[in-house]
Amino acid sequence: MRPEYLQSPALPARHGFFTRRGGVSQGPYASLNCSLSGGDEPGRVAQNRTLAAEAVGVTAHGLVGVTQVHGTQVAAVNAPWLPGEGPRADALVTARPGLALGIVTADCAPVLFCGGGVAGAAHAGWRGAAAGVLEAVIEAMERLGAARAGIVAAVGPCIAQASYEVGPDLRDAVLPTLQGAEQFFAPGSRPGHWQFDLAGYCVARLRAAGVQASALNLDTCADEARFFSHRRRTLAGGGPIGHQISAIATGEP
Repeated sequence: MRPEYLQSPALPARHGFFTRRGGVSQGPYASLNCSLSGGDEPGRVAQNRTLAAEAVGVTAHGLVGVTQVHGTQVAAVNAPWLPGEGPRADALVTARPGLALGIVTADCAPVLFCGGGVAGAAHAGWRGAAAGVLEAVIEAMERLGAARAGIVAAVGPCIAQASYEVGPDLRDAVLPTLQGAEQFFAPGSRPGHWQFDLAGYCVARLRAAGVQASALNLDTCADEARFFSHRRRTLAGGGPIGHQISAIATGEP
């Protein structure tokens, strides 16, 4: 079995923005669910994560993740830890060969970074992006020896503007965080609501921070065949949900 994954032509490092296809999970988790906390059978999740790890050239033990909390903490990875034992954080960086950094998402933006032999990965929901998780990754990569001007970042599949209606609380929180942020809010179908361009906002923040950035511009909510989506699940009335993984490696396995 081979997991399906997408790549950004801008990223020279081994990486994959994995879809939900090519795994072993069943039911609402079908098939490449890589979330350790969503209620799926642990053995199936472990098998899915092994498939993803091998696809980017590392062993199952070399794929590391964190307990994501929609914040700005960045974990610097010097050695792998056991699945589920990662710190509470929303991003990772490493310069160690043989490791892959994994982020799980189901509408939030997975952002992968590389530059100067350093890899980075971030889970960027609107809260984390607005609070500065992307800039925190860049700073952490610099501490490991990467030059900011040489860092490349790619925003993977996430909920797109056409699918992401938001209220005034989100808009009011985001607007002060970036000059020109109003361009990422289009009028919504209901009064007092807007359609938010999360990927565009992330790219703009990355470029404002001085790194090269682009987005795949694929909508997780609209494409049920390829992606898990929290928003789609919510609109359908709830229930169990899987999460896709995005991973990037540096150095030789």
